[in-house]
Amino acid sequence: MQLETGAVTIDRVACILQRTFCEECYRMRNYHTIKTKLIKDVLWATIDNPPLNLIDERFVADLIALLDDTEADGGARVVVLRSADPDFFIPHVDVRRIPEYTAVTATSGGPDDISLGALYRRLSEARPVTIAVLEGRARGAGAELLYACDMRFASRDRAVIGQIEVGTGLFPGAGAVQQLVRLAGRGQAMQVILGCEDLDATEAERIGVVNKALPDQELIPYVERLAERIAAFPEAAVRLAKRRINAAGLPPKEDVQVDSGFFQILARDSSSADRIGALMQRGMQERSRTELDFGAALGEL
Repeated sequence: MQLETGAVTIDRVACILQRTFCEECYRMRNYHTIKTKLIKDVLWATIDNPPLNLIDERFVADLIALLDDTEADGGARVVVLRSADPDFFIPHVDVRRIPEYTAVTATSGGPDDISLGALYRRLSEARPVTIAVLEGRARGAGAELLYACDMRFASRDRAVIGQIEVGTGLFPGAGAVQQLVRLAGRGQAMQVILGCEDLDATEAERIGVVNKALPDQELIPYVERLAERIAAFPEAAVRLAKRRINAAGLPPKEDVQVDSGFFQILARDSSSADRIGALMQRGMQERSRTELDFGAALGEL
C-alpha cells in the first residue's frame, strides 16, 4: 500500500502487516480527484476533479488506485460513488487528453486492456458492491461509468444521462452498447445511443437505466440505508451472489474490446475532429450552455 509518509499509527501498522485497509488508510491515501470516507464498511467516494469532473489521467489513476485498495481484506464492503459538483457527475472524457488517460489506463490491466471499457469492466467485477449516486449530469464515458456500477440511483430533480458520441462523430467505446442493451433492451439502446438526447431521471428509471429515481431530499438517505444493509450481510454470500449475477449479466470482455477499438478508429477521423472543434468553440468543456444542455447543442450543429 502506498500511503503518504508521516506519523504511522498502530492501526495503520496493523493494516500494513495484515494487508487490510481501514478508515485511516483511505483518508491518508493520496487520491487527487476522489475524496473518501469510510462509515460502517461503506466507502463514500466523492469525485472532485474541477472544473467539471472530466475524465483525465489523474482521475483514471485514482480510480485504478481505489480499485486496488478495495481489494484488500477487511476493507470497504460497499463503495458509493457520487460527485462534489452539483451540476456534473462526469460530463465525458477530456477530449484534449485522450492519449494521456489511455496511457494511464494501460497500467491497470496490461497491454491488451488499455481502454476505459476494460477499466470499467474491472469496476463491475470489483470486490465490493458498487453503487452510483447521480445528482448531476453524466454523459458519454461518464454515463458508461454509471452502467458499470452494480446499482444506480438518481436525483429526480437534477440527474441527466446522455450518450453523446454518435452526435460528435464518435462511437461509445466504454460499454454503453453492451450495457444499455442489457439494461434497457435493444430498442431503447438504439434510441439513447443514436438519438443522443438527454434522459432525465424519471425516463432513465422507466427504461431501466437506473434502479430508482428519488427526490433530492430522499436520495442519499435511501442509498445510505441500502448500502449499510448490504455491508452488514455475510460477506461471502454477498460476493458469491455478485459474482454469479455478473456471470449471467455482464457482456463478454471481447465485445468490450471491440467497442473500444471502434472508438479509437473514429477518434482519429477528421469528421469527428471537425464536430468536436465546433462544440469547443461553443463552450464544450466549460461550464456553459453547451455542457449543461449537450443534447440540444448536438442538435444545433
